[in-house]
Amino acid sequence: MPQFRRLLAPRWIIAHFVVLLIVILFVRLGFWQLDRLDERRLENAVGEARASDDPVDISVLLDAVGGDIETLEYRRALATGVFSSEDEVLIRSQVYLGAAGFHVITPLVGGGGEAILVNRGWVPLGLDRVPVTEASPPSGEVTVEGWVHLSQEKPPLGPADPDDGRLTTASRVDITRIQEQTPTSLAPVYLVSIGERGEELPVPVNPPTFDDDGPHLAYAIQWFAFALIGLVGYVFLARSQLGRSV
Repeated sequence: MPQFRRLLAPRWIIAHFVVLLIVILFVRLGFWQLDRLDERRLENAVGEARASDDPVDISVLLDAVGGDIETLEYRRALATGVFSSEDEVLIRSQVYLGAAGFHVITPLVGGGGEAILVNRGWVPLGLDRVPVTEASPPSGEVTVEGWVHLSQEKPPLGPADPDDGRLTTASRVDITRIQEQTPTSLAPVYLVSIGERGEELPVPVNPPTFDDDGPHLAYAIQWFAFALIGLVGYVFLARSQLGRSV
């Protein structure tokens, strides 16, 4: 037993305390990832439920939610109006079948003079001038079906678009920024057009999917494994040190 009393020496007590803190931290991180997994699955369930609802006129949806527009994300909606191709904006860094290109964002102006931005789909990199005549929208009044997206905000480390001047290409669908160069009042959300893919441009964007739980479960298993490895490794290290001191 004398060798075990050495585990109560000050340097060992400090080591026990440090290892215990590390193990507790790893376990907490594992449970945090499990909480993130539950949140992700809930988000997927909510998104899938919204996307499965029947499409409703976007003006009706906006009136119904008031200022709580976050609840409209992924809802299917209808918008009727005339496309204003002269006010198009191209969103950079969009890939389709391995090819770089743009998403074409075109205002759809309704009868009341208000408009909603519509992501009409992908065009290849060479079509970098607006309006994109090779992918012109239909003329006259049309009804577009799509799913709702919120305005995209600049991430902390993401590329920044100029604050002034007219944008012909942008890094994201920032409705507030695009509004500065659009003569008609824009809705606070935009639509991603639903359509079948064919030979014509633009190529419709893939519909959203809600079957990806993300890496959270794998990360949780990793943190729990780190905690177990650290604890078992420390026990073997302590036994080895005690055996040498006998």
